[in-house]
Amino acid sequence: MAAAWWSPVAPCTPQACVTGDGPVVGRARRLLRYAAAVVVLLIGVVLSVPLGTLCGPAGRERLIRRWTRSVVAAFGVGVRLPEPAPREPGRGLLVVSNHVSWLDIVLIAAVLPGRNVAKREIRDWPLIGRLCVRGRTIFIDRERIRSLPDTVAEVAEALRSGATVVAFPEGSTWCGREEGRYRRALFQAALDAGADVQPLLIRYRHADGRPSTAAAFLGEDTLMDSVRRVVAARGLTAEVTMLPRIAAGSLPDRRALASAARYAVAPAAARASVPSQAGSHPRETDVRIGAPVPRPGGPVAGLPG
Repeated sequence: MAAAWWSPVAPCTPQACVTGDGPVVGRARRLLRYAAAVVVLLIGVVLSVPLGTLCGPAGRERLIRRWTRSVVAAFGVGVRLPEPAPREPGRGLLVVSNHVSWLDIVLIAAVLPGRNVAKREIRDWPLIGRLCVRGRTIFIDRERIRSLPDTVAEVAEALRSGATVVAFPEGSTWCGREEGRYRRALFQAALDAGADVQPLLIRYRHADGRPSTAAAFLGEDTLMDSVRRVVAARGLTAEVTMLPRIAAGSLPDRRALASAARYAVAPAAARASVPSQAGSHPRETDVRIGAPVPRPGGPVAGLPG
């Protein structure tokens, strides 16, 4: 079993990156949001199997979109979501996005429901873990680098079958003011399956339009640390931007494909962000053998290469 040193790690931490400068709601509103979120999540657990079986694939996608939007609303978060572009029936699609929060998965499902690639530990999360299993999440073991080819093969097979697969190629969460480079491993699955790649950009904002870090899930944050900030925030809004789709076979290798997806996101991210002062934010660092590694944040597994 390989050590976890190969997992991508962002330099973002709650202390350095979470500003805490936004307005908050009162205790009663927070309790109401907690209760609403638990109820909506339980409904998803109870009804996911029977409704998915009765409604067929198209009906199931519509239900997932409606349910995930209800989850986001229960936590008190407003949304600005695009309409998905037309797609050839039965053709697989690899959806890739920057990664800020556990909420990212829910937001993407509200636009493009699909099978997620996520770290193995999510199986043990209350309610969410069960939903991930029922949603046929593709789990990756970050401590066993030798398992990565099997994961890539599983993603490729899902794409060949016409599935939408959602991945976060940064491999770890970033605060949203800066982003990490895109790891190349899962782009090989898109090449192998002849699938298009759909880049997305996710941003969180205060009610006045300023970028917000309230939803961030970073470093030593626990899931509940991040949930508490989301539930407390007043006027938090999540935005999903759909960028130009990259056609299958238009690029020769996974390096070029990962770079194209990353640089499709970069200009949109620059327009959506407030420039930070030079030196005020930590930079991405390479993780090397023997170096001390903090806990990679976020729901998705770290991917090498």
